[in-house]
Amino acid sequence: MSRSQRRRSRSSFAVWSALLVICVQLVLMPGMALAQEEASAAPQKISWLSWGYEALGPVYSAIFLLLSFTLVALFVMNLLTARRDNVCPTELVEGFENSLNEKKYQDAYELAKNDDSFLGRVLSAGLAKLSSGYAQSIEAMQEVGEEENMKLDHRLSYMALIGTLSPMIGLFGTVHGMINAFSVIANSPTTPKPSELAAGISTALFTTLIGLAIAIPALALYSILKNRISRLVLEVGILSEGLMSRFQNVGKNAAKKA
Repeated sequence: MSRSQRRRSRSSFAVWSALLVICVQLVLMPGMALAQEEASAAPQKISWLSWGYEALGPVYSAIFLLLSFTLVALFVMNLLTARRDNVCPTELVEGFENSLNEKKYQDAYELAKNDDSFLGRVLSAGLAKLSSGYAQSIEAMQEVGEEENMKLDHRLSYMALIGTLSPMIGLFGTVHGMINAFSVIANSPTTPKPSELAAGISTALFTTLIGLAIAIPALALYSILKNRISRLVLEVGILSEGLMSRFQNVGKNAAKKA
């Protein structure tokens, strides 16, 4: 092979090599550019807390936070009120019974009057009306018992109110979010992107979720405390009537003398 032929073959090999490299670049570059665009366009993951706050907004967030804090405060307050020592303390029962056994009726009255418990108010009301008769004493005890029971029920009913309002607020947020999502569809000249509908749908779902998350424990705790208070109120009635039953014969004798 002559030198000129060798030069031609080398130059043709270089040309074909250059063309091959260019073709490979043309084939691979669009795919690499597309991959870079998809990587840059991929959404970053956000936490549930940030996503929930963005979906709820400041108004729904403030409402649900207020309901949550109020529920916790009411639960603690009612739990402390429903303690046995605050409703029918054992010390009061023993001291009152000892005073009656020793016929120190004035001391028993002072002991019950100075006690702020449910049982103390009931016993002091009964002793205060004992001079009018045993029947009047029992009636006074029942009236005070019903009044104190009403106070406990009213304070406890606010937990049931929160349990009822929370899902209603969640349902309101659901309707509000769906209206926002459909307004995007109605006002868009073309088919809207899913990301444009996600805001309204997120509001609808998160308000429902948070509303139920508050309502379920609120109603459960209300039922537990309601049963506990009912049991303690019944115990107060049994203890008070049992302690005052020794004055029943006194009332009968007074009625016979009259």
